[in-house]
Parts: sequence; C-alpha cells; structure tokens
Amino acid sequence: MGGAAAKHDSLQWMPETKIEAKMVEAMQKREAKGSSVKSFNTILLKFPKIDESFRKCKAVFEQFDEDSNGVIDREELKKSFSKMEISFTEEELNDLFEACDINEDMGMEFNEFIVLLCLVHLLTDDPAALHSKSRIGMPNLEATFETLVDAFVFLDKNKDGYVSRSEMVEAINESGERSSGRIAMKRFEEMDWDQNGMVNFKEFLFAFTRWVGIEDEEDEEA
Repeated sequence: MGGAAAKHDSLQWMPETKIEAKMVEAMQKREAKGSSVKSFNTILLKFPKIDESFRKCKAVFEQFDEDSNGVIDREELKKSFSKMEISFTEEELNDLFEACDINEDMGMEFNEFIVLLCLVHLLTDDPAALHSKSRIGMPNLEATFETLVDAFVFLDKNKDGYVSRSEMVEAINESGERSSGRIAMKRFEEMDWDQNGMVNFKEFLFAFTRWVGIEDEEDEEA
C-alpha cells in the first residue's frame, strides 16, 4: 500500500486508496498525542493480553456471520453495520471490506475481521462514535485496540503514518538486544505484506494477528 517517487524515508509516501489516506490521516492525528509505549519489549510483553482480547472478538464475529459459514461477506457486513448504527457510506464500507479481505476471496475470516474492527476504532475516534462502538461490543476491546495504535505510534518515529525499515531497526535497537538488527529485519518483512518498503497500520495489524497466533488457530479449525 502506498506509493512515492522513491522508497526513501525522507520522501513523501502517498496513499494509493481513499481508505489508506483516511487511515494515514487518522493515525497522524493520533500520533500528535504521543505514545505510552517506550520500547518494543513493552509491546512483546502485551502479547498474551492482546491474544486473550482478540479471542473475545469471536462472539462479535459470529454475530456478523449470519449464515455461520466461517466468513463474513460484504452483505453480512453491511447489514450488521446498519443494524448497529455504524455510520460509513457504502463506498467507505466497500473500501474497508476490500482493504481487510487480504486473501481477496470475497469473505473476511476471523483474523481479517479483527483488523477491520481495529480500523473502525481508528477511523471513528470521536464522541459521536461511542454509541456505535458500544452496540458492536467494542468498549471491552477499546483498550486492546488503543494499545495497538500506541504500538504503531511508537514505531512510526517520523509521524508520517507509515513505518519504514529504518524506523523498525531504530525501535528494536532501543531494546538493546544483541541480535536486534536481525530481529528488526524479520519483523519488518513480516509486516511489509506488499513488499514496498513501507508499512501502514493495516499491514501492521495483520502481522500482529500472526504474531499472537490468531491465524494459526484459524488454520487448525479449518
């Protein structure tokens, strides 16, 4: 996701889609407030709690998955958002669906749905959205999603809404681990889904579901 004249941290990175532009704008707004995360190790220590919270999303997933086939299709998503008074335009909803259907199989699996909920959290950061969030059962998940936003803010050193390879190296170097350079490269490659050298919040979230083992569990169930 995203494009630029060249893939260097010093140049402006341009979003490729409207939803990516909104993500970047919302993230930059959030980044202005700073992050409570002080090191990459702090993020690692939160994995068990985040994993537990992710699994609580299963009930919300099953609520959206009306035909119980294990995936949420576009119509089920529209119907559920409408029922819960979550206000996105049809275009925004389609963009969100396409952004989160990373396998492009026209249906959102559980890990993709977690990413969608977290993006909804980021994109609806205003008092008017609180009612919608409570109807979707998100207040209990707010702290987890905010931790993930916080983690991304910590990694994005130049506050442009993307994490670059050098920012990842810097963040992990701060942990003081001897093998930090190699770890940073591995983590970055896991995040950089489209291999364009920059990571947006959506890619970061997909990597996170893998890191805490959500995808593994889904594969076992299938």
